[in-house]
Amino acid sequence: MKTTIEKTCESIWTKCLQIIKDNVSPQSFKTWFEPIKPIKLDGKVLTIEVPSQFFYEWLEEHYITLLRKTIRQQLGTEGRLEYSIVMENATSESKSYTVKIPTRSHADLKNSPVNVPMNSTTNTIRNPFIIPGLKKVNVESQLNPNYTFENFIEGDCNRLARSAGYAVSNKPGGTSFNPLLIYGGVGMGKTHLAHSIGIEIKNSHPGKTVLYVSSEKFTHQFIDAVRNNEQNDFVHFYQMIDVLIIDDIQFFAGKEKTQDVFFHIFNHLHQTGKQLILTSDKAPVDLQGMEQRLLSRFKWGLAADLQMPDLETRIAILNKKMYIDGIELPKEIVEYIAYSITSNVRELEGALISILAQASLNKKAVTLELAKQMIDKFVKNTTHEVSIDYIQKIVCDYFDLPIEMLKSKTRKRQVVQARQIAMYFAKSMTKSSLSSIGAHCGGKDHATVLHACRTVNNLIETDKKFKASVLELQKKISISGK
Repeated sequence: MKTTIEKTCESIWTKCLQIIKDNVSPQSFKTWFEPIKPIKLDGKVLTIEVPSQFFYEWLEEHYITLLRKTIRQQLGTEGRLEYSIVMENATSESKSYTVKIPTRSHADLKNSPVNVPMNSTTNTIRNPFIIPGLKKVNVESQLNPNYTFENFIEGDCNRLARSAGYAVSNKPGGTSFNPLLIYGGVGMGKTHLAHSIGIEIKNSHPGKTVLYVSSEKFTHQFIDAVRNNEQNDFVHFYQMIDVLIIDDIQFFAGKEKTQDVFFHIFNHLHQTGKQLILTSDKAPVDLQGMEQRLLSRFKWGLAADLQMPDLETRIAILNKKMYIDGIELPKEIVEYIAYSITSNVRELEGALISILAQASLNKKAVTLELAKQMIDKFVKNTTHEVSIDYIQKIVCDYFDLPIEMLKSKTRKRQVVQARQIAMYFAKSMTKSSLSSIGAHCGGKDHATVLHACRTVNNLIETDKKFKASVLELQKKISISGK
């Protein structure tokens, strides 16, 4: 089987090299493509080995478009490239140490030049029915190439918003999701999703002019336009945009003139079938200081919320982040980070970066103890309290039970005992109410929680084997509460 895979990946890469050879100079081909070795073909993903990090960065910077087109030609539109990088510190005696990094595959995010009216230096009144001289203006999309749909992890917390965003990106201005308003708390991924939609539109519709702008920048630009008597030019410019993405529209609150000019831009874009994408930290009904006529227009399309990511989504986000950066960490450390940080995605990724930075700068191995120390500093006011979810996870791992079983109504002896132990630790190690603990354990009431705690206490006093198990579990859990 291995031989077949090797042959397949080699034959694919050989065909790729034939195309590449025709599109680069002989010297470049010899320097940058001959040393590459194909090592694996997994479905639509071809893994190639490159000799160094510098080599990988050079290919990504200078030849990514050619590589992307070539791979897709051989493997179809789903075809992707993955690098296996031989690290430079590998010794001849030891086995080569490699890290895997996916290709960035950044699309060309540049917009085509658009026509805008030239500035008039005369004070004469313009005839509104005559278009003055036009000039070509290059509009920078302001999109971040790292914020793609590929890097945006889908979960129950964001499924609606992501699906709507994807529908919009395939048919901008042609769906009922116009405007698309994405709202949610800090660090939930609003900006990431907005950029993802813009990037996907540039991929699917390269001719569309896409512009991402923060509400603050929009406001400052408008103030400058008023100061320089260029309001008309400001409005004309924004009316030329095919896909307008405005981040954090809640900051328009109380700014009547800015709201007024945005109202006119909004109307023009919407009536001409252009796409509007807005983000906010509040739902439209909760936006204070906004004109009613604007709020009513926000409700024309779809308002989709982004909620707190659940545990599985948080783990998936961390795994994706590590995959993109070519990092491998033990499963227990990833889970610990995911259990400890529940507030938002930004803090989650920040904690991971902090742990890695600490490990690399101080030349320490990434251990659970190091992770605990870093998160103690990172997470404010929550370091001395473990979560009920974390307790349940440790208990379920110990008894080899799926966590769903713990929350079910089953009366199997082993499950009941595990559930009671989880309740016991939740009461002693967290500040959660009895009702809250019961809710986490399959919708039990506070009386059931009290009964569970009494049962565990009695068994600790009478059963040595049971006591030993509880003490062992306590040690496992307490590492996160020191």
